[in-house]
Amino acid sequence: MKKLGIVITDGVGFRNFVMSDFLTEARLQFDAIIIYSGLPISAYPADLQSTSTIKELDVFVEDKWTWFFRKWKELAHLQHYKSFYGMKDNLKSGYPKTISARSLLVKIIYFFTQRVHSSASILFVEKLQFLSFSKHRIAKGYLRLLQEDQPTHVFFTHQRPSYLAPFLYAAIQSQIPVSSFIFSWDNLASKGRMLGTFDYFLVWSDLMKKELLYFYPNVKEEQVRVVGTPQFEPYVMDKYKTEKQDFYAKFNLKESQKIICFSCADASIGANDPVVIRTIANAMRENKIGIPCQLVVRTSPAEESERFAAIQKEFPEIIWNTPKWILTRENHAESWSQRIPSEEDIMDLRSLLEYVDLNINMCSTMSLDFMLFDKPVINTVFGNPENGLYDDQRFLGYDHFKKVVESQSVTIAKNPTELIDQIKEALINPLARTKERKAMIDLQISKKLNRTSQRIATTLSQWNDRK
Repeated sequence: MKKLGIVITDGVGFRNFVMSDFLTEARLQFDAIIIYSGLPISAYPADLQSTSTIKELDVFVEDKWTWFFRKWKELAHLQHYKSFYGMKDNLKSGYPKTISARSLLVKIIYFFTQRVHSSASILFVEKLQFLSFSKHRIAKGYLRLLQEDQPTHVFFTHQRPSYLAPFLYAAIQSQIPVSSFIFSWDNLASKGRMLGTFDYFLVWSDLMKKELLYFYPNVKEEQVRVVGTPQFEPYVMDKYKTEKQDFYAKFNLKESQKIICFSCADASIGANDPVVIRTIANAMRENKIGIPCQLVVRTSPAEESERFAAIQKEFPEIIWNTPKWILTRENHAESWSQRIPSEEDIMDLRSLLEYVDLNINMCSTMSLDFMLFDKPVINTVFGNPENGLYDDQRFLGYDHFKKVVESQSVTIAKNPTELIDQIKEALINPLARTKERKAMIDLQISKKLNRTSQRIATTLSQWNDRK
């Protein structure tokens, strides 16, 4: 009996693998589906609860030794690849600025990993990390759970959450083949180590496959399959389609005016969002753009929109799209992870992508979303170390985004004057960069959006049969 265990950690994983066609396709390939969930069972639709087995995972909290070895592993990985700007920047930003006991310990780890950070040493420290929690009650509980369920393959929809390491350990100890989907386009070239060692990997593109084989030299080419990403599959699913007139009516938009959409980052990296929004709104008020426009601001689904309250009051003409993501669990250590999207929100997002004339964002993956609909994109980076704003210009040096800049598929605005000029250019000649946008999509997503879930499910089935 082919039985697939699917590990869904958070709201984005829920969006990608529950709200796409993935589960439908997986049922055609496997005899049974078990969802191991970091979200409460109540988050899942009733029809899914009746057709699939859903089990909540107990939340694992690291003890001091597990934390120590995990931190050592992650920092050693960053040190090993610090010639990449994103790795080096994360090392720099993560260096403790206080003198607490934990901060001193992290500084010691920094000191030693500067000197010892070979691939062999990283794998050795990972073994110590796994050994440190092997007797933990939750790790033992995961072992019992897998022995009871007996999945024939376990698929992790995210390769990074460290709190899932005991579940990966339990699967390995149970001799169950394990695979992982690389979660985001920036994960390999700028983020820390994966949570552990998987047997197989699903990646977005040929580029991501090349990155994976470079940053994880113990992985062999035959362990990696290029499948695209379900992140964008809702954009070709009929159930999320909105007619243009319904979109205009819902957001009270004027068909006689161009639509500019600014999509916010979350507060941790989007500190300059209010500055950019004010720049656009003032330019429209003062007719600096020269074309009748209306502004829609889509806030980050990872937070509420309170930080924009002053702007909402100052510019009542701005139209706001606050993502309809539902908080499924209160008092969670990572509350953002417990937010899941509604179908209405995916429909709202798709209609924005399809019908607006221009997108503006700060180096976000949203650039790809809008490129999929051949819409011009401007990336704003107003901050640098000299001007007192949050230094978002440093992101231009990250390897994944440097490719976007070099491709000229987007324009980069480093100040208000550049932004206004680029808005004019994009609205007057929206197809000027169509060729570059298509090339960027082909680079970052090497497969068509149609049948993404089918490719993933078929690949998992093939891997299951190898055991």
